[in-house]
Order: sequence, then C-alpha cells, then structure tokens
Amino acid sequence: MAIDFTLTPAQRALQHQSRKFAREALAGVREAELLATPEERFLATRPIYEAMVAAGYLRKCIPQPAGGDNAGLVDMAIMAEEFYAVNPSVTLTMLGSVLGLLPILLGGTPEQCGRLLAPFLKTTGAPLAGFCSSEPGGSANAASPPPGEGVRTTARRDGDIWVINGRKKWVSSATGWDGKGADVLCVVCRTDASVPPEQGVSIIAVEKPASGIVLERAIDAIGHRAHLVPQFALHNVTAPRGNLLGREGGGLMLAAAAFTGTAALVCIFGVALMRAAFEHALHFARTEKRGGVHPIIEHQAVGYALADAKTTIEAARYLSWRACHALDTQSAGADELAIQAKIYGSEAAVRVITELMRVVGIDSYDNEAPFGRLLQDALALPIFDGGNMGIRRRQLHTMLMRPDYDPLTACGGA
Repeated sequence: MAIDFTLTPAQRALQHQSRKFAREALAGVREAELLATPEERFLATRPIYEAMVAAGYLRKCIPQPAGGDNAGLVDMAIMAEEFYAVNPSVTLTMLGSVLGLLPILLGGTPEQCGRLLAPFLKTTGAPLAGFCSSEPGGSANAASPPPGEGVRTTARRDGDIWVINGRKKWVSSATGWDGKGADVLCVVCRTDASVPPEQGVSIIAVEKPASGIVLERAIDAIGHRAHLVPQFALHNVTAPRGNLLGREGGGLMLAAAAFTGTAALVCIFGVALMRAAFEHALHFARTEKRGGVHPIIEHQAVGYALADAKTTIEAARYLSWRACHALDTQSAGADELAIQAKIYGSEAAVRVITELMRVVGIDSYDNEAPFGRLLQDALALPIFDGGNMGIRRRQLHTMLMRPDYDPLTACGGA
C-alpha cells in the first residue's frame, strides 16, 4: 500500500508561490466587481490576467508534453486553490481558457497542438480560449436523438472550410476582450444530421480573427462578477477543414473527456471558497464576545460548527486530490472519483458557507464581510461544468447500472 498526501518539494514551492501571487496581485481585483456592466468588470481584470500569464501561471496549466510546465492535475489543484480562495473571477478566466484548450490537448494532432497552443505558451499578452458546448435552452441532453434537439449548432463543409452556424451560452471568455471572439474557440457542433448524435457531433477549432461572432449579451451573473460568460451567435463562421479535432463524429466523447478532468478541479474551487469563509469565521469567533464575557469560540455550538466545517474542507480537498491523482495516473475508477468530487465539493461549499454565516450571525450579511460574495460564487459550482442534477448524477447513475460495475474499483480494491 502506498497512500501519501505529502506534497513534493516542487509542489510545496508551487503552493507558496501561488499563495504569494494571489495575496499580492489578485486581492486588488475585487474593485473590478463593483463596476456597472459585465463587460466593464471583465475588461478591468485584463492587467491582472496579463500578470498571471507573464508570471507563467497559464503555462503551468498546459501539460509538459504539449510544451507547457504542468506536471499533472494535482499541481493544477494546488495552484487553483490558492488563486480561487482570493479571486474566483480571474482564476476562472484562466482555467476556463484551459478548458477551452482541452479538446486540442486531448484530440488534436501534433500539428494542431503546435499551431493552436502557441499563443498560450508565451508569457506575454492575454490569450483566451473557450470551450463552446452549452447552448441557449440548455445542453444537458446534447446526445438526444430526434425528436429531441440535442446539439443545435451546425457545421457544413464547403470545399476546404467548415461553415458554422448556431448560438452558444455560458462559455467562459468566449467573445474575448473586444467582443469579437477569443483567440481559440473549440465549438461543439452537429456535422451530420443524418446519423445518431454519437456519430454526428464534432468539435472544430475556430481561430481569431473570425468574422460572424456576434455578442448577444454579456450575462450579468450572480457570482464571479468580473468573469465574462456571454451569450453569442455564430453566423457563417468559418474554419479550415483541418481544424476538426479528433475524428469527425467523435465530438461527444471528446467533450466528455474534457469535462472529466475539470470535474475534479471544481471540487477544489469549493475547497477554496470554504477555506476563505472558514478563516474569516475562525478569526471572528476568536476575537468577538458579542457582549458576553468570553470569545464566542468557547461556546460549544460555535466550536462544533467550526469543527464540522473544517472536517468538510479537509475531506473535500483530499477527495479532489485523489481524483486528480487517479486521472493523472489513468487509474481505474478515475472518472467515478472525478464526478463524485465535483458533486461533493460543489454542494459542500454552498452548505458550509451558509453554516459559517450562522456562526458570525447578522454581521455576515454585511458586504464588508466576505460571505456574501463567497456564497454568490459558490452557487455556481453545483450547476456549471455539467450540472449536478442534469448531468453529473446521471453519469454516476449510468456507471452504477453497468453489469460490470464494481463498487470497489474507485478505492483501488477491485
């Protein structure tokens, strides 16, 4: 047996470097969240995003075989926790771009990877990528056969180019800094309507500049106030025929593979938000007497609530690390662990932050305290990156129904 959650010296250094950068650079971005419109708020974060790129953090998210500096998902989880605990908006802009690149990393040829990833391997500029999967009206049933609509965005071949038409929604940074499109968009689209969806949906990479991308509206989201999630249309957007990622008709499988890795990271997002809430609640409990004789941490109800919260934080962190490690090593049960991590960590964040607000009491309802924005950000976690009800629990349910399912596989006992 070899179970060890000890960080390597390199991972500990990454943790400390990321924590220092977050405290020195990311904390100041909160002012951007007070601006009037989603576009203004997003644009105000560009200098900090550029600083993240210049410091090499985007490169640290791209695997070493593809030319980056990332050694695996565990390293990404370590870095993401430090950043997300301080500013989820800018962190999501960077990691949303990484999600946008995953279809290339997972399904691209060496030529495609070399060409499409090049802007993201530099330590200059503010490159953005988007994974264009979700559509207006929802995409929980992307694989639905007729009479269900499934994927509604279409792509047809016209000589040596693809012509794409449709609409997308909730795609991080998809319309870019200028509203005309991110540097690279990986678009999930129907390339053959005459065959079942699992054979007729593909992913095509669209490179900037690409005419025909029309911003319909920047969604004024409840949380992640300085992160851009647009609704936009693709009107005769073109891409070279050689920008098809993976095999034609294999888009749904490629999309599922991309979302598996991010599931484990959503859990660490929840850890980061719970951690930030816990630190504030712990300080409050240690220093506030609320008109009494002793600090309120000495009261059993407060102490037990803090203990329960801390236990949940540690459980979620190690489930995320376990899922990330399983994915890094391609272990049996990795998919199951990643989905469980996503569900558990995301829902725990909403619950724990709410419970910690009870510890602090009415002062937690004041925007001078962090709980309001932390809860607003946490509310997204159960419903994005594959909603827990519409997609993730369904995935687990499907696994459980397989005749060859072994409940001990995820713990390495099969």
